[in-house]
Amino acid sequence: MTQPDPDKRPSVGLVSLGCPKALVDSEDIVSRLRSEGYDIAPSYEDADLVVVNTCGFIDSAKAESLESIGEALSTNGKVLVTGCMGAKPEDITRIHPKVLDVTGPHQGEAVVRSVNRHLPRPHDPRFDLVPPGGLKLTPQHYAYLKISEGCNHKCSFCIIPSMRGRLVSRPLGLVMREAEQLAERGVQELLVISQDTSAYGVDLKYQTDFWRDREWQTRLYDLCDALGELGIWVRLHYVYPYPHVDNIIGLMNAGRILPYLDIPFQHASRSVLKAMRRPAAAENTLERIRAWRAECPDLVIRSTFIVGFPGETEADFQELLEWLDEAQLDRVGCFKYSPVEGASANELHGAVPEEVAEERWHRFMQHQAGISARRLERRVGGIEPVLVDSVEGTTAIARSYGDAPEIDGQVIVSGAASPRPGDALMVRVTRADQYDLHAEVVDDSELSHSATI
Repeated sequence: MTQPDPDKRPSVGLVSLGCPKALVDSEDIVSRLRSEGYDIAPSYEDADLVVVNTCGFIDSAKAESLESIGEALSTNGKVLVTGCMGAKPEDITRIHPKVLDVTGPHQGEAVVRSVNRHLPRPHDPRFDLVPPGGLKLTPQHYAYLKISEGCNHKCSFCIIPSMRGRLVSRPLGLVMREAEQLAERGVQELLVISQDTSAYGVDLKYQTDFWRDREWQTRLYDLCDALGELGIWVRLHYVYPYPHVDNIIGLMNAGRILPYLDIPFQHASRSVLKAMRRPAAAENTLERIRAWRAECPDLVIRSTFIVGFPGETEADFQELLEWLDEAQLDRVGCFKYSPVEGASANELHGAVPEEVAEERWHRFMQHQAGISARRLERRVGGIEPVLVDSVEGTTAIARSYGDAPEIDGQVIVSGAASPRPGDALMVRVTRADQYDLHAEVVDDSELSHSATI
């Protein structure tokens, strides 16, 4: 009989599903576990227990989460469940009654308490395993920086507020302490995320905070201005087109933060936006986009849209296509409407047949592909900085200021000498296709004639 190794620390495996906000929750869980002396296992077989961080936003995400829980149970047998699906534990235990425990979203402390109960750790006061800023599950050169949790909006297709609660902003000093620690560890790009980044600080009533011996207000402009002092790339996600976002554009044009905005417009028809209960639905977004680009010509805008929403007519859809022609967005994703259990949109009349939604989705994607290709073509011949994400032979797969990891395009670079992930290169764009740029490394003699982001 094999005796347990007394020097082996208990190990926990982690499966992280869903959006970057859930990934940050997973990073928190991993950091807490490591600080308490647990090892993080690379596989089910190597783990003494598995934590599955679930996503419960739409039915397909729930199905993936349940499938992952089942796989963990069958392979390992000891499974804790957390995340968005944990807001309704009965949805999990009804299918998988053998899970050890279920906790809700952003409950890292509760997850660790549960791990302690089911996998006691040996006491050792010498453990100090977590670097400043916590452990990260992303590559070393970029990291997600979550600035708030929850959401105050009541969009009819979304149940995030019921799962994650109302908006709770992190004080600016705490956010900046984490950001500075990450920069000191070599992170070159921070991706700022929350459920509504543009609402940052409104729940704290412009609370005064201090960082680097300066007084700051906990609000979006001051956060971006402070992040701009770090000297690394800062990219904003999940921004709504509120008027106060106008103030951020000057920071982008001055090179303080990246000229990139991720704005979930979702639709262009006023009637559809009203049915969606979208914030800022009454804003003249086309006028705002034109003003932003007049102030910052390099601005890249990405967005997501929903087609086939209940009540969407062909006229509404045509209005959306015409809006895309006017807006000339750089990066766009599109989803067919999918009912979400508990969402008020389920009660709306005028359900769009699946085949109609499918046809509109294809038309939308084909329409936007041409716009995206023309926007990228404008950058051919220019010299830009890029960050290398991976290397394939002698080719570097990189990203420009206009490309967020995993959701946007890539810059495929030739001519780099022994490139490595995390390297910063200056490249000349040689050609473009619908989604990606192709480029070559430029020598130092050409850099004096180029402008950098």
